[in-house]
Amino acid sequence: MEISDSIQSKVMSLFNYLHTHAEISMKEIATTAFIKEQLDELGYRTKTFDDCPGVIGEIGSGKPVVALRADMDALWQEVNGKLQANHSCGHDAHMSMVLGAAMLLKEKIGQLNGTIRLVFQPAEEIGKGALELSKRRVLDDADYFFGVHLRPIEETKDGRARPAILHGACATIRGVIDGEDAHGARPHLGTNAIEVASSIVNELGHLHVNPMIPSSVKMTTLHAGSATNIIPGHAEFNLDVRAQSNEVMAKLKEKIQQVVKGVAESYGVNITLDASHGSPAAVSDPEAIDIMGEAIKDVLGEDHFDPAGLSSGGDDFHQYAIRTPKLKSTMLGLGCDLKPGLHHPYMTFNHDAMFDGVLILSTAVLKTFEKVNGLTVASAKE
Repeated sequence: MEISDSIQSKVMSLFNYLHTHAEISMKEIATTAFIKEQLDELGYRTKTFDDCPGVIGEIGSGKPVVALRADMDALWQEVNGKLQANHSCGHDAHMSMVLGAAMLLKEKIGQLNGTIRLVFQPAEEIGKGALELSKRRVLDDADYFFGVHLRPIEETKDGRARPAILHGACATIRGVIDGEDAHGARPHLGTNAIEVASSIVNELGHLHVNPMIPSSVKMTTLHAGSATNIIPGHAEFNLDVRAQSNEVMAKLKEKIQQVVKGVAESYGVNITLDASHGSPAAVSDPEAIDIMGEAIKDVLGEDHFDPAGLSSGGDDFHQYAIRTPKLKSTMLGLGCDLKPGLHHPYMTFNHDAMFDGVLILSTAVLKTFEKVNGLTVASAKE
């Protein structure tokens, strides 16, 4: 079936609501309630959690279990001079597309043997949501798992799509320098935490790993000082760490620990690090990639298909595959004329591309059931 005018209108209405009611990571309370209401109206069984945002929708029963995921959180950034929650990473579109797929797949469930599960996940932006839902075992019995993400125009052109986004690993390492303040006229009585942080930055510049695998380490925030005549002994900082493989990420973290330990000993201060926030590099399954590729070709045509592509960005979607090794997963990369870029406060994209996303996701689910059950099920476009 094609997307009817009424479903297109509903998807746009959902997007407009979600875009204007953005919520930041682990605060997606109203978003959770709204999505649950939409799924309840469609006849999906729903589940929420008392201690975590997010909602699971389900229809059908038995095996296989084929799941779709949409992330829910927005970023906190300045827009037109005002700090606010802002959907500049496309999660409003992801939710709208998965809800659109829910509408189409509901009409097909009578032809399928198995379960369709929709995972609306919080806190992707801080690399926490997938871990939280994994703890709640939402995919322990799942067989296939598909995600979607809008792609910048530099990666995928409008009207085209990729069957996998090969994300790199990313991590945020939070550090605290703990020393003694001193009077500005008596620097010998304390240790300047800003100088300590500067030494960390300098030493990180000499950190080397395999040059054939893209990677980077940089300090992205530094907070120290309260008055111009006080030398601050205390500072807090964040390091943004990227690597195209999980092995290089592990090596980078090890070397960062060594650098910080050496700087701390040199200055005689205590520096603590928290490296618990981050996402692994992509773990995509060849079979899932093939299914998604077939869906793209069915919906957009073979001449609008792009192969799986590397991305320097990260996504906690891949946590699920690491924690559930039997899970066959991949993430659709959807071209949509997205510019000037993800996380830009004024990011824009072609909203009509969401209809392509709805059809590709729905078709991928139907093709999965066809493959597993040996049935012939009409694609979502027919």
